Amino acid sequence: MAKTLEVVARPHELRERVSQWRRKGERIAFVPTMGNLHAGHGTLVSRASELAEHVIVSVFVNPLQFGPNEDFAAYPRTPDEDKQLLQSLNVEVLFAPEVDDIYPRGQETTARVHVPGLEDILCGAFRPGHFMGVATVVTKLLNLVQPDVALFGEKDFQQLMIIRRAIVDLCMPIDIVGVQTAREKDGLAMSSRNRYLLPEQRAVAPQIFAALERARAALESGTTDYASLEKAGTQDLQKAGFRPDYFAIRDANSLQLPESGSNDLVVLTAARIGRARLIDNVRAKRTSTR
Repeated sequence: MAKTLEVVARPHELRERVSQWRRKGERIAFVPTMGNLHAGHGTLVSRASELAEHVIVSVFVNPLQFGPNEDFAAYPRTPDEDKQLLQSLNVEVLFAPEVDDIYPRGQETTARVHVPGLEDILCGAFRPGHFMGVATVVTKLLNLVQPDVALFGEKDFQQLMIIRRAIVDLCMPIDIVGVQTAREKDGLAMSSRNRYLLPEQRAVAPQIFAALERARAALESGTTDYASLEKAGTQDLQKAGFRPDYFAIRDANSLQLPESGSNDLVVLTAARIGRARLIDNVRAKRTSTR
């Protein structure tokens, strides 16, 4: 039976709805987003509906994770389209809080969540404070919703690892589920920031995935010269017209540099083109190293 989407703005209203389900012993799945929803978010919601009786989606553009020269004001906001998509996916509750609900004493003096060793590398090195902002807002949202399970896309692989680490360290009884990256037919990872791409930029954007796939193939064939693969990937993106922040090969379980026995690897990149900063990654599994 189709469910009617309820838009909830205030935390106390959300808690009332959640408590009704809790009294019935029903499971709750949560998908936090910043809105401007697309088919990739739809994949998260569909998976959430398989794991719980009730699905809550939040839409909150979190100012704490944007740097002073980043695109907070310009970040695409499409509330009407978001509601239509969530209704079509049978979501019951859209939680759309105001900034004052999430940061009641302001952003400058709010308690913050740091994840040492993970928040300052890769994307964190180029976006200082970003992952602190992500970890802080996700912790707040999880405390408000108190779901059994929360779902995040694997496209933001570093973010997923940071959230998993924070959940364990803060002793939160929530299962964190990563969902495979949703891609366009040409391989480009779905992202709200793809809207920034001009037609000619969109035409070359799939070169990100192609470069990652070349590195993955080399790794799975046994190559262990990580520095050469990283250099080649960076050069490929530069030739295509990107300004790469990094092209890196890491241990998929720690995001640290691979060791001799690392057989579960991830290749990650962040690259800029025009107004867009695009991120993507692929996993590489090996049976042995040489």
